[in-house]
Amino acid sequence: MSELEHFLSVAQHAAGRAGAVLMEHFGKLRPAEIASKSVARDLVTAADLASERVLVECLRRELPGHAIEAEEETRDARGGADELRWFLDPLDGTLNFVHQLPAFAVSLGLLRGTTPLVGVVHAPRLGETFTARAGGGAFVNGERIQVSRCTQLGEALLATGFPYRRGQLEHDNLANFGRFFYDVRELRRMGSAAVDLAFVAAGRFDGFWELHLAPHDVAAGALLVREAGGVVTDAEGGEDWLRGGHIVAAPAAMHELIRARVRH
Repeated sequence: MSELEHFLSVAQHAAGRAGAVLMEHFGKLRPAEIASKSVARDLVTAADLASERVLVECLRRELPGHAIEAEEETRDARGGADELRWFLDPLDGTLNFVHQLPAFAVSLGLLRGTTPLVGVVHAPRLGETFTARAGGGAFVNGERIQVSRCTQLGEALLATGFPYRRGQLEHDNLANFGRFFYDVRELRRMGSAAVDLAFVAAGRFDGFWELHLAPHDVAAGALLVREAGGVVTDAEGGEDWLRGGHIVAAPAAMHELIRARVRH
């Protein structure tokens, strides 16, 4: 087993354990276990925290030399350009989870500096685990996946999302949504960037863009898309998609058609 295969195996195991924790809480949260963060619609639950603690415990035990940057509680100090760092989202799609909708996931992405190496998006309610390692292709439940062959906006099913703080931001993505509204086959807003990116990788969506995202939202899904044959950039066409806050992910034939309409 290669080094990356080992890292991926650890991540899959951790994601499976965290997903089981989420399902133990699914449909059983008490009001006292649900709280708001920066704004009322930005939720954190006991399930988020329990899932993150499982992920961190697994990675600390199996890969003690790796840094961790998670959504809720754990953020190691940043190291040098060659640092191995995990970006963890223990429950991407918390609002979906609270409302018992199935589009939520555990997301783990490993990067060396700015280079994605391993990605796992585990959607326990959907029964699907999306995996990728650099140079190894992308898979769902062990079956290889590829981005769609769509080449025209008029035939495209696109996905996007909106920020929790949308009333406080100059660019809340609503104008971008309108730029596509009349010209695409349809638009979807799933409520989980990790799921959206995984679905682009699997060819279910023909492209995805979003603004005001965090690294833990995109670290795993971006590698899935790239390993499935797609293109991932920031909204300017550059490489600042991890920490820059905006991302466009699509098959090569669709990428520039989408990116050209996105303002940030």
